[in-house]
Amino acid sequence: MAQIKLSNLRHSYRPDPQSDADYALKKIDLTWDDGGAYALLGPSGCGKSTLLNIISGLLVPSEGKILFDDQDVTDLPPAKRNIAQVFQFPVIYDTMTVYDNLAFPLRNRGRDEDIVKQRVMAIAEMLEVESMLGTRAANLSPDNKQKISMGRGLVRQDVNVVMFDEPLTVIDPHLKWKLRSKLKELHQRVKATMIYVTHDQTEALTFADQVVVMQDGEIVQIGTPVELFERPAHTFVGHFIGSPGMNVLPCDVKGGAAFFGGEKVDLEGAVKCSGDGSAEIGIRPEFVSIASNGSGVSATVRKVSDIGRHKVVEAVAHDQRIHAILEGEAPNQGDAVKLDFKQSQTRLYKDGWLASTPGGGA
Repeated sequence: MAQIKLSNLRHSYRPDPQSDADYALKKIDLTWDDGGAYALLGPSGCGKSTLLNIISGLLVPSEGKILFDDQDVTDLPPAKRNIAQVFQFPVIYDTMTVYDNLAFPLRNRGRDEDIVKQRVMAIAEMLEVESMLGTRAANLSPDNKQKISMGRGLVRQDVNVVMFDEPLTVIDPHLKWKLRSKLKELHQRVKATMIYVTHDQTEALTFADQVVVMQDGEIVQIGTPVELFERPAHTFVGHFIGSPGMNVLPCDVKGGAAFFGGEKVDLEGAVKCSGDGSAEIGIRPEFVSIASNGSGVSATVRKVSDIGRHKVVEAVAHDQRIHAILEGEAPNQGDAVKLDFKQSQTRLYKDGWLASTPGGGA
């Protein structure tokens, strides 16, 4: 496996780009360590597939370099990059048995049959498909076909990186969690460098040790799942990750304090941006509660959804929709309430970017 380094990377599909708007990928500098589990997360059109194609060699970047273990591979074709890739749709041979499908990448490189058998049996045990080794792939269910496709990507021990391009898209929702947990287990056992591309936050956050969040061709934040949830560096990250996502509310900053609809809102700590003006408050629904002491932001409940373990309350304050996730009792639709924002989790954003620092708020 290899360390993957992207240096000053930019890409445009135009022959003569004139501005940043002409680039599908803005400047990217990124290093993934050998043996790590990483995810590229973002909505359709954010640039993650372009970046994946550049790493795999299907695209040559307009600018910058790709290095595997400090070796420049920017101009190398895919066949010479020593990469395994798993796609949305299983890439297997229906006429072959499961055993022969798993063995194919090794046999194709002339490996000794004893080594082939050893690796196939090891991967089959990890995937829990030993009983299927003699079955023709055409007779497998879609989730088992994708399991075998994953196994083909992992059976070689000499690859630099294993890349997964939306591998669970066509899998039934009730089976996805099994494959997600299996993939995480596989990484922990084989310690391969893995990059997982997805628009699904659940898949990214359950698989990766570190997630790269992209928007409009740019990286907006790199962090652990906990970091992305607890301290979004950008309002896009806060809103994209979470269900519901972070509440983002317009506010005015005056004298270092934030006011939402004229009501003062206590922030986590000091304001980093200088001067007064317009900004935004970010607070996750998990940290919004119904105030019991009569203080807080005045709001009217518009909707209450019972999710089972908790209730999601949608309220409106100063013409802005605010979500709260509550355990236990919840107000009724139409109730006038006071919303309490947990101070230590109430952040200020300026032009989309985090503009407050942690303080001593409760």
